[in-house]
Amino acid sequence: MPVSPELAEDLAAAVADLYEAAEGVLIGRIRKALAAGIDSPVWVELKLAAVGNLQAAIDEVIEALRLDASGAVHQALAEAYDRGQQAAIAELGALGVGQTAAAATALPTAPVVDRLAQAVIDDTGPVHLRMLRQSMDVYRDVIGRAAAAPVLGAQTRRQAAQAAFDDFAARGVRGFVDNSGRSWELRTYAEMAMRSATARAAVEAHSDRLGAAGVELVIVSQAPEECEKCRPWERKVLSRTGGPGRRGVQVEHATEDGEMVTVEVAGSLDEARSAGLMHPNCRHTVSAYLPGVSRIPEAQPARGTYEDSQKQRYLERQVRKWKRLEGAAMDEATAKVRRARVRAYQARIRELVKETGLPRKSHREQLETAR
Repeated sequence: MPVSPELAEDLAAAVADLYEAAEGVLIGRIRKALAAGIDSPVWVELKLAAVGNLQAAIDEVIEALRLDASGAVHQALAEAYDRGQQAAIAELGALGVGQTAAAATALPTAPVVDRLAQAVIDDTGPVHLRMLRQSMDVYRDVIGRAAAAPVLGAQTRRQAAQAAFDDFAARGVRGFVDNSGRSWELRTYAEMAMRSATARAAVEAHSDRLGAAGVELVIVSQAPEECEKCRPWERKVLSRTGGPGRRGVQVEHATEDGEMVTVEVAGSLDEARSAGLMHPNCRHTVSAYLPGVSRIPEAQPARGTYEDSQKQRYLERQVRKWKRLEGAAMDEATAKVRRARVRAYQARIRELVKETGLPRKSHREQLETAR
């Protein structure tokens, strides 16, 4: 069967769930610490005296996350690599051209998995420090703003504390700031890093297995809602190895010994991936191309645009944001208002998928909580 980033998407989501659950625990603990005794005249003094206790509690959450995430990253990548291998074996078996046995030859997986896992751990390691720093910063900021509000006569202490804490809960922990200055949500960043790694593991395993069977060429599918980076590679033949650039190659017919055929190759697989193909969220697949046997499929109309899919992602993020804000509410009346906002954004998602035909992915609207 063909391979694509989607093959291991659930594995990336499982790791991202750990980060989202940890973020929910942090929000809950900070909210509980701030809400305790909020009407006391010595509330500010009590909260400042409890800074050390809160930091210790947050340290425990982050350390548990670090250990759980490390094991989950290795497990997810090992599973992604295995899925890629099995996809190649199944694909060649279905084609029935005699290479299945060669493709099934055992290949070393540990070095590849360890390399990819270490890259993810290195990328996400600084996130844990940011989680601690941001949690403590927001705690102190809420105390400061809540203490000043009654003096200025603008808000009650409770109102000011809720407003200040909402600023944090709405944006969540910022896991990473990229070169363009864009700030990524914790879950979004963790999932992006894992999707990239699991996609690479699956695609590399698939390519390695095809290579073991002597298959050198692959073909890229057409995918719905393709982006500009992927569009140039749709329905194109690529070489697994070799240099970049379009060229015609003479290769032997897949089933006719001694018969040579000319295949137009658009470039190498590495070239296409470097240009953006197989990025996280990519829906394209790569499959074996057998000279003289495989056919380039006819172009098919898309069910929606890339912009439609990005609008859907935005609405999903809004649903999760308002669920975080609901969890940060210090009273039931506030929580009720925020539940209504969740339902409003979910209604907009339903309208979008009805208008465009995009599939609704309800799991992306869920806010993972610690169990």
